[in-house]
Amino acid sequence: MPRPKNKRIVHEPPVFTDFKPVGVKGISLEQVQLSLDEFEAFRLADHIGLSHEEAAGEMEISRPTFTRLIEKARKKIASFIIEGKVLNIDGGNIHFRTNLIKCQSCGHTFKTKFSDTITECPACHSQNLLNLAGGFGHGRCCSRNNS
Repeated sequence: MPRPKNKRIVHEPPVFTDFKPVGVKGISLEQVQLSLDEFEAFRLADHIGLSHEEAAGEMEISRPTFTRLIEKARKKIASFIIEGKVLNIDGGNIHFRTNLIKCQSCGHTFKTKFSDTITECPACHSQNLLNLAGGFGHGRCCSRNNS
């Protein structure tokens, strides 16, 4: 019986989760699923430029595990670009460090701690808010994990 996987740490939820080629209906395209931990590995290594050792530390995983994640992520992203597939970011065994809230009225996006209770947008004071971590089914679990 394999040992249970530890939760991987993702800095914050992605603002955008679905990507597709322009001019082609998404329904006719094959999908590529990028897990949240693969997304985080790609962000840390290729966007921020951390070494595998540094990025593994950020995600609280081993360096070999990080290397496997980044290789899977790069292969999926290459398939999305070269073969013209739909890329969807979702799933994975993760916890977020911080949350993002997006105002549906003015479009302002801001970071929060999971312990913060936010009821209105700091920019326009609208109460029409979208909890991005909540969209992935996270919130209380991440709050307990970051205590």
